Amino acid sequence: MSTTPLPAKAELTKGHKKVIFASSLGTVFEWYDFFLYGSLAAIIAKQFFSGVNETTGMIFALLAFAAGFFVRPFGAAFFGSLGDRIGRKYTFLVTILIMGISTFLVGVLPNYASIGFAAPVILIVLRLAQGLAMGGEYGGAATYVAEHAPEDKRGLYTSFIQCTATLGLFMSLLIILACRYFLGNEAFEAWGWRIPFLVSIILLGISVWIRLQLSESPLFQQMKAEGKGSKTPFRDSLKGGNLKLMLLVLLGAAAGQAVVWYGGQFYALFFLSSMLKVDATTSYLLIAAALALGTPFFIFFGWLSDRIGRKKIILAGCLLAAVTYIPIFKGLTHFANPGIEEARSGSPALVIADPNTCSFQFDPVGLRKFTSSCDVATAALTKAGVPYDVQPAAAGSLAMVSVGNTQVTSFEAAGLTKDELKAKGDAFGSELKGALTAAGYPAKADNARINIAGTVFMLWLLVLYVTMVYGPIAAYLVELFPTRIRYTSMSLPYHIGNGWFGGFLPAISFALVAGTGNLYYGLWYPIIIALMTVVVGGLFLRETKGVDITK
Repeated sequence: MSTTPLPAKAELTKGHKKVIFASSLGTVFEWYDFFLYGSLAAIIAKQFFSGVNETTGMIFALLAFAAGFFVRPFGAAFFGSLGDRIGRKYTFLVTILIMGISTFLVGVLPNYASIGFAAPVILIVLRLAQGLAMGGEYGGAATYVAEHAPEDKRGLYTSFIQCTATLGLFMSLLIILACRYFLGNEAFEAWGWRIPFLVSIILLGISVWIRLQLSESPLFQQMKAEGKGSKTPFRDSLKGGNLKLMLLVLLGAAAGQAVVWYGGQFYALFFLSSMLKVDATTSYLLIAAALALGTPFFIFFGWLSDRIGRKKIILAGCLLAAVTYIPIFKGLTHFANPGIEEARSGSPALVIADPNTCSFQFDPVGLRKFTSSCDVATAALTKAGVPYDVQPAAAGSLAMVSVGNTQVTSFEAAGLTKDELKAKGDAFGSELKGALTAAGYPAKADNARINIAGTVFMLWLLVLYVTMVYGPIAAYLVELFPTRIRYTSMSLPYHIGNGWFGGFLPAISFALVAGTGNLYYGLWYPIIIALMTVVVGGLFLRETKGVDITK
């Protein structure tokens, strides 16, 4: 297979196309492994975090999901340095092995009921291993493909790598749907959820075989032959102007891209299933339809970026998301579960409580106890997917939930025995459920009332923004940094943006919703970050279309 760098206007040879296809396919499998956890977050919360209340358990599960993102910059630093020193191909093999083995082990890990606290601890360790591997994956894949592509088609060909993340998510959803269909929901939630994780061992074998067929990047080989490589790429990446550029890329491109990506796919799925109470199978099908319709636009915007530039497309996607997120998510409520909208309009839910007793229920370390009558009431409404407002009451009074003409008195959970807590909780929950049902609040979305076309259109808009910000970004990042430190320099801001700004989005946004009772309050997090990226990127980052990357 040829390893000669391509002229600026050359066509890709058959051999180079094979390299790009093989690289992209292996990356699809790696994203599949990484995203299985996010697709199954609600079930994993029950399996591994059952030792805490349901709202806290869901936040824990989302934080465990985010743990994999937290360590991605460290993986980027380590594997990026490795890739800049010894080569792109060998780094691929290491990252896919770590990812595949960690994913398989999640599939055989005993749950909380079997081994107690050790279960979530081991789960988080495996998520950390996955995050380290993913931190080394993306920069290598994007760099590898870009260094094989001709100058005038770099956006187009790297857009195939950009498809792999969404295709990995799509693949995970399809396998989960197939397992649910053949096993039934009860069996799937009891043990069948493990099958998609176990399947990863087969994909690992295919991925390793594929990557063993690859040749090293031609630009990397040329650089090594000329003795121009960096012996300390991590340290060199942090020097002077390059460090400033990485910071600008983080704030002016990667952070906004990250929140739009995770907001438009993962948070949209979470919003449908956990907040709008659309059943899991229907949620997956709706998201899968939107992904199928939206995925070709990764290629379109990659191609378009070769003609009009990369930066303007990325920033336009961020701006559109920031301006339209709240109307789109309100549209999702209207089309997917109109019963919530109707009940909210006719019989708004109020928590009448001493404001000094109402907590913001976000505890990432699990040490706080939310036992006040206000906390009990707001947690119950959040679990039911019912939006609410808080109305001040006299100091020291018990909180009450007012729904239409009915009021339900909450209780103080502090000091109660386990049996007392269960008895009071069951009584309060039953009475609250009756009041909500009488007021028209649906316990779950009615599939017969879901407007399929409207819901898929709203989801497709979210995916379209994803393709705008993500389709051109690989080519954009590759073109900003020199060959000798490219892998490290582009990986660090990308994975800090996606790992920290994007990976924590579901947990932060859900906590904002749980703390305020407003279904749409969590959207302010991605909106603010996206607007920051528009400002910083627009003012301080340059366009790169068609630059020479052989230096």
